[in-house]
Amino acid sequence: QVRLVESGGGLVQPGGSLTLSCAASGFTVSTYLMTWYRRAPGKERELVASISGAGASTNYADSVKDRFTISGDNDKNTLYLHMNSLKPEDTAVYYCNAYRYRGFTKFDYWGQGTQVTVSA
Repeated sequence: QVRLVESGGGLVQPGGSLTLSCAASGFTVSTYLMTWYRRAPGKERELVASISGAGASTNYADSVKDRFTISGDNDKNTLYLHMNSLKPEDTAVYYCNAYRYRGFTKFDYWGQGTQVTVSA
C-alpha cells in the first residue's frame, strides 16, 4: 500500500528553522519526481521545491530559493525539506507529492499535509 506521511511542522518564530519529513512506503522515492507543495489560507496551492533523478536535479520557487533545501534519503525512503530564515508568509500547510509515468499510467500520490506557522 502506498503511503506518504509528512511530519515536522509546527510553530516557529520568524527567522527560525524547521525540517519537514515525508516518509514513503509502497514505492521507492528515488524513482519518482518528489515535490513539496504548500497552501496558505485563501491562496492557491504553490510548488515549493522538487527533486528528481535520485537527487540529480532540484527546483525551487523563487520565494524560497537560498532559504529552503530539498533532499532525500534513499536508505530511509524519506523526503526532507530543510527550511531556514522562515518568514510569516511561509505559513501554510505543506504537502508531499510523488509523481511519475510508467508507460501510459500516471502515478500521483499525496500526503495528508503538515501545518507550518511562522509567527512571533
